[in-house]
Amino acid sequence: MVTFSIAILLASGLAVSKICQRFHLPTVTGYILAGMLLGPTGFDIISEDRIGDNLTHFTQIALMLIAFGIGEHIELKKLKEHTRSLKWIGFFEAAAAFTVVTTAIYSTIYLTGFEVVGWAPRDYIVLSMLLGSIGIATAPAATLLVIRELKAKGPLTSTLMAIVAIDDGLAIIIFGLIVSIAHQVLGFSGNPLLISIGGSAIEIIGSLLLGLLTGTILVMILGKLQELSEIMTAGLATLLLCGEIALFLHLSPLLAGMAAGFCLVNKAERDVRVFRALNSFEPPIYVLFFTLAGTHLDIQSLRNAGILGIIYFLSTVSGKICGVNIGAQLANSPAEVRKYLGFAMVPQAGVAIGLIFLLSSDEILMPYAEVITPIVLTGVFLSELIGPVSARFALTRAGEVHKSQEEKLDETGASICSLDETFRIIPWKWRKLKMTKDPEGFIIFHAVEQTTARGLARTATILAYYNKCLPMSVRLLPTEKDHKDLDHLFYDEHAEVQNMGSNLVTELAPGPDLAAGLVAAVECHNTKALVLAYPLKGDIAAFQELFDTVARHVHCPVTVVRFYGELHTERILVPLTDIDELDDMFEIIAALASVGEHRLNLLYMMSSEAEPKDIIAREREIEEWLSKQQHQPTVSIMAVPTDSRLDMIIESAEEADLVVMGSRQTSNMARILFGSLVDSVAAKLRKTLIVVYNAGKHSRK
Repeated sequence: MVTFSIAILLASGLAVSKICQRFHLPTVTGYILAGMLLGPTGFDIISEDRIGDNLTHFTQIALMLIAFGIGEHIELKKLKEHTRSLKWIGFFEAAAAFTVVTTAIYSTIYLTGFEVVGWAPRDYIVLSMLLGSIGIATAPAATLLVIRELKAKGPLTSTLMAIVAIDDGLAIIIFGLIVSIAHQVLGFSGNPLLISIGGSAIEIIGSLLLGLLTGTILVMILGKLQELSEIMTAGLATLLLCGEIALFLHLSPLLAGMAAGFCLVNKAERDVRVFRALNSFEPPIYVLFFTLAGTHLDIQSLRNAGILGIIYFLSTVSGKICGVNIGAQLANSPAEVRKYLGFAMVPQAGVAIGLIFLLSSDEILMPYAEVITPIVLTGVFLSELIGPVSARFALTRAGEVHKSQEEKLDETGASICSLDETFRIIPWKWRKLKMTKDPEGFIIFHAVEQTTARGLARTATILAYYNKCLPMSVRLLPTEKDHKDLDHLFYDEHAEVQNMGSNLVTELAPGPDLAAGLVAAVECHNTKALVLAYPLKGDIAAFQELFDTVARHVHCPVTVVRFYGELHTERILVPLTDIDELDDMFEIIAALASVGEHRLNLLYMMSSEAEPKDIIAREREIEEWLSKQQHQPTVSIMAVPTDSRLDMIIESAEEADLVVMGSRQTSNMARILFGSLVDSVAAKLRKTLIVVYNAGKHSRK
């Protein structure tokens, strides 16, 4: 049953999170919603009656990883300029949250006539103060996951992570203080108030010292390890041991984990490999943690808590926003911190629930815990659903979301045609291309859309110059009513080619079958290459059908261009996985290099297990291959081991203007079974992409 539960939690969490992404919601919201569907609120597939405590150890692992990840963001060097802000914001955020929640709860009790049998007025004051102290806590887990998902960086992000750590420490201190005051008010305290407060302080100091010791041990271990797999194993073992020791000593694993991460990132060595290693281990644990948390959110708690639960949630949020704003104003913090930090602190879960458990274990305060539990769970229920969305809103509006995340294509099926309206062609700035007086053939191109006509004309003219040919534009023969516009049919192509210093040949293909017309044009002329462009708009499937038909019947290379952004060719990336691909792509590479100063980077992707000697040997092999070519462009060669070819290409393309790839014509069934690296790159790459299908050469074999 446990294995089945894990499978259901993982699959459901992932599926619902992908649906949430469609609506621009954080993935953590999807995990929680999936848990609610699986739990008693939904289909009741996962419940405590069925699985008991068999999955609680995943929660402990996740909490330690979350706490450790927060510690990474508390780097003193970066936070030094925000020290004043942290003091003021931390104090006023905690003070305002406590004051607003306590006042709002007590006022609601007074106005609504809420009554518990046998309670005196002081009991309602104690209840309000206990809820106020719990309302200070913030859930770091959801906040951290949203930050990682958005790759957010900036003053707001740095301040947020530090404040979350400070906030939970203050929540524990103030909660301990209020519990001591409650004991004094109720007349059951056996210890003086100062001793009770001292006990809370000892818990916090002990947790921090344990975390610092753990961080120091990790530094020593990391100094002796090199392999990421060993670093991940050692790091995880050390952190889990730290968490268990904290529980045994009645300390806070959350604070201990934060302190361990803080220690590691602030050491002079600043060895953060363990953070990167654990990142690869975290995703399934996080999915389990948040989806499992969702199963515990029971909508019944909303009914039990009534208006007090809603007021608790609203007053918690408003108190935090108000306190953050006051503290940020006094500290003269950046505008984005003042405006948005409060919205990023809405999530509330782990620490708040932990404080409820502490109340439940206190015999004196147990009657209050019975009333407080549904109220706080209502706040947790609402904050865990709304909080991640609020945090995403804050980070996005503050302008701290990584650009590549803001522009990220839909991973579930972005198509080439989705990159519309973004193509611009800048005027030709290189020298004029003086074509040969005796051309040896043609480079034929056809523009599916007028928008791409100039870009195709430029690409074809560069190829024609290199091959001592002339560019030829082929258009479908217009209908009778369009004959009057025949003079303007090739206007854009003519303008671009003449601006480059060449002459354009034009031809009308007989209609209505465009594929047959292009094949006829290629076969009737001495064609060195055919150049096509993916449509920026329109039916991509229709273009794919056109391309497949033409590529099967022509005996020359077919080059397909996917235009995006401004058409630059100065920095060219050429990724490949086999040296034979160079033979397919070399002509376009040499042609581009022949018209001006270009920087060509050849990226040879090898297996991640490749040895250094294999890498050196492959780079030499490529150098030897290039040295045998008649035209030898200046190329920077880099062979790299990689686990993901797609990620390596997308990352390397950040520094390029243009990407050139080669591809072999394959059947639809082969593409379905084995996929296509070119198609995957085209779906994600936000740069102009040129793909060379050397159909002619391979069809003759």
